Amino acid sequence: MKVKKSLSVLFFSLLLSNVCFAGFQEGVTAYNKNDFTTAISNWMPLAKNGNADAQLAMGMMYQNGQGIQQDYRQAAELYRKAAKQGHANAQLLLGMMYRDGQGIPQDFSQAVDWISKAAGQGDALSQYTLGEMYMDKGVHQDYSQAVAWYRKAAEQGMAESQSELGVMYQFGLGMSQDFNQAESWYRKAADQGFANAQFALGTMYQNGQGMPQDLNQAASWYRKAADQGFANAQSALGAMYQNGQGVPQDFNQATFWNRKAADQGQVVAQYNLAVMYLNGQGVPQDLNQAASWYRKAADQGDSDAEYTLGAMYQVGQGVPQDFNQAVALFHKAADQGLASAQYSLGVMYHNGQGVPQDFNQAASWSRKAADQGLADAQSNLGVMYEKGLGVIQSFNEAASWYRKAADQGLALAQTNLGAMYQNGQGVPQDFNQAASWYRKAVDQGFANAQYNLGVMYRDGQGMSQDFNQAAFWLRKAADQGQADAQSDLGVMYEKGLGVIQSFNEAASWYRKAADQGLVRAQLNLGAMYANGQGMPQDFNQAASWYRKAAEQGFANAQYKLGVMYEKGQGLPQDFSQAATWYRKAADQGLAPAQFNLGAMYANGQGMPQDFNQAASWYRKAAVQGFANAQYNLGVMYRDGQGMTQDFKQAVDWFHKAADLGLANAQYNLGVMYGDGQGIPQNFNQSVAWLHKAADQGFANAQYNLGVMYRDGQGLPQDYKQAAAWLHKAADQGFANAQYNLGVMYGEGQGVPQDFNQAIAWFHKAADQGLANAQYNLGVMYQNGQGMPQDFNQASFWYRKAADQGFATAQFSLGAMYANGQGVNIDYNQSVILWRKAADQGLAIAEYNMGFSFANGHGVLKDFKQAITWYRKAADQGLAIAQNNLGVMYSEGQGLPKLKVVAYALYNLSQKSDPSNQNEAVQNIRKLADSMSKKSIEDAQNLTTELAKPGNFLKTLDQYSSIGRE
Repeated sequence: MKVKKSLSVLFFSLLLSNVCFAGFQEGVTAYNKNDFTTAISNWMPLAKNGNADAQLAMGMMYQNGQGIQQDYRQAAELYRKAAKQGHANAQLLLGMMYRDGQGIPQDFSQAVDWISKAAGQGDALSQYTLGEMYMDKGVHQDYSQAVAWYRKAAEQGMAESQSELGVMYQFGLGMSQDFNQAESWYRKAADQGFANAQFALGTMYQNGQGMPQDLNQAASWYRKAADQGFANAQSALGAMYQNGQGVPQDFNQATFWNRKAADQGQVVAQYNLAVMYLNGQGVPQDLNQAASWYRKAADQGDSDAEYTLGAMYQVGQGVPQDFNQAVALFHKAADQGLASAQYSLGVMYHNGQGVPQDFNQAASWSRKAADQGLADAQSNLGVMYEKGLGVIQSFNEAASWYRKAADQGLALAQTNLGAMYQNGQGVPQDFNQAASWYRKAVDQGFANAQYNLGVMYRDGQGMSQDFNQAAFWLRKAADQGQADAQSDLGVMYEKGLGVIQSFNEAASWYRKAADQGLVRAQLNLGAMYANGQGMPQDFNQAASWYRKAAEQGFANAQYKLGVMYEKGQGLPQDFSQAATWYRKAADQGLAPAQFNLGAMYANGQGMPQDFNQAASWYRKAAVQGFANAQYNLGVMYRDGQGMTQDFKQAVDWFHKAADLGLANAQYNLGVMYGDGQGIPQNFNQSVAWLHKAADQGFANAQYNLGVMYRDGQGLPQDYKQAAAWLHKAADQGFANAQYNLGVMYGEGQGVPQDFNQAIAWFHKAADQGLANAQYNLGVMYQNGQGMPQDFNQASFWYRKAADQGFATAQFSLGAMYANGQGVNIDYNQSVILWRKAADQGLAIAEYNMGFSFANGHGVLKDFKQAITWYRKAADQGLAIAQNNLGVMYSEGQGLPKLKVVAYALYNLSQKSDPSNQNEAVQNIRKLADSMSKKSIEDAQNLTTELAKPGNFLKTLDQYSSIGRE
């Protein structure tokens, strides 16, 4: 360390002490009274007469401008005259004027020559000055020569030279380093009261150089120098009071001494005084004052002050926030090599604060600081390598820099290195190493490491899965406000993992994380409001939290918000808004959102119906393996919606969804195997897939399986199995299953016959509006099966089925109107209902329409209309219609009288219904008595032709047109 030197220039006390001749002494007396004019009047004549002392004195008066106009040239000339006479002090001063270029051209060679002349005479001040020149002023630096001249002056007791000789020994300049010798020479000068030496001696005591460390002695010597106003000592003494070293800690004393030194411009003191204002030590905390003192030190180029003042501008402490100023100050300190400033400058470039964002510059400055071993910079450089910011991405480099910082104990780097081991990035995956690094950071209370360690316990990575330990570490991190930990701890409480299940606690932790803006916590909190878990159900709050996460771009929340708009939960139902939010999530690739958006296109909700768009979005979700989308895409291929109908594609997509266990798809795949659509018909495969869906409780599949067992399709007929599967579907409210189960109870198939049970199941299906069941219920009421006969109830249920267009019910209700059962007789109503059924092709209704027209019941008698309806029913093989049509041919009602045709129709009727109730049996006997054998044979041949499938009306019309008997 080189200490500041102060020289005494009280030359008169040196050169006049032995001068006693007349005139000169009078000048000294006048000079000491500040009577420079009298002094000059006494010395000038002597100087002109060649008196060397007077020449020296007058040279000093010209040099200092005392009593005469300052004139360096005259001063140098007078010094030269005295010097040539061998006057040592004149030689010194002339040499110094050559050295400094005062009054004469600067000439270091002349300076050394003249000062050497004085030093050679044993003049201590000249020896000291020559030592200084050999140090660094005007001549080739030569520490050995400097030591030699310092020693000469020091041995004469000159304190300045003794102090400088101490410096040379302390730092090994021009000689071997020797702390003992340094201490010895410092002490000689210090004992003379030389402040520089006292300060230097204090530093040696403080650092234990050449003596045992003794902070008390250090403080004592600093005080001696400080009391003389030596700024470095005042600063050092202030630091000792500040830190309680060698003196009791006393911030007031620290402030006192730092201020004295700072007021002299001592940069360390200015910096330390700023620290005291910043921390409120010995002074009231005052950020403005802190910034002011940092600025004074920074203006002197102190890098620490530049850095700290930059940090204050960065955050707006004691100065207005100003990123530009921060960058400028960081740059100054960074250019001096201060690692913390280089690091901070890198951060500013990384964040684009005060400079355009520039990852290359960020990486460059971070590397400079990292190369100096600054852990924060090493960690940040690791992050940049991990993410490929400003450098080529390299997990190996990232892990290397993290390790450097981690080895210094930086918790963030230890955590990041643990994550690299956990994920196998830049290092082989090693959960044990990951946990080890996390534990190092955990020991420092680092929240992210506590969180990561909790996750490892939760997932059983590198250790046995332990939910209790997981909850323990998550709580530690959560208590520090770590949002991820708060959210995950909420999950643990929601699911009761490692803690007692508590929805209230879950909601509380979700809220803490959600308030910090963590999207998954906002999503989970919204879900708890939506489900009423840990709080009253509140769709408004649910929608509010979903929106917060959705507006941050979180796809799951966008999807959930879309659902709430679609359902009108917590906000007005709005399909357009639903579609908007679904699209945002779908564009991020979220399969459920893509599926829902496809459904909205398919249904024309919030947008025009567009099957092409629907299919497009279903496909996006389907290729991600989203089963519902695969199923819907299969349906669209099957039905030809938004694409060409393609059963094979339908089967392929149903298969994908079925393989994922989707019951709908398994059911439809079973149906397609059963029907042979898009795939060869295979009842075994059909049954297998239906079984898979049925085993999941899918009612359609259970129903179909029941029907297949009942009808023996693809498996042996088994009424018990049929009834069992129908029961499963019926218990789920599947109306067709309830109806068919009712039929089985009514007929005693697979179950004991039980009309009460039949009625109960018919009722369940009927109440759902199933027309078959309503009709059967009407039949049971009409016939009094399982209940008292009740025509009113019968007509009630027939009407329900009839209103749905169920032809048999329309016919039966018409019959009740005709017979006055449960309703008043009303042939008009009968005819209306029968026509509805007849228009649907119900043969018995067609017959009744024919009968009504033939007999004028509810309509005007009209044989032609009667014939039309009889023909329709007869064509379907209805025996009574064939008989009645034969009667009309026999009697010539509405058409030619043709016995052969009549006989053929009677004959066909009795073949269809050979029972005694069929009047055709008697009619054929009566008619045969009036017919020839040949006519009967013709009639029998005609019967054969009429009986051929699809031949009835054609043959009848052909024969009738001939009109022969």
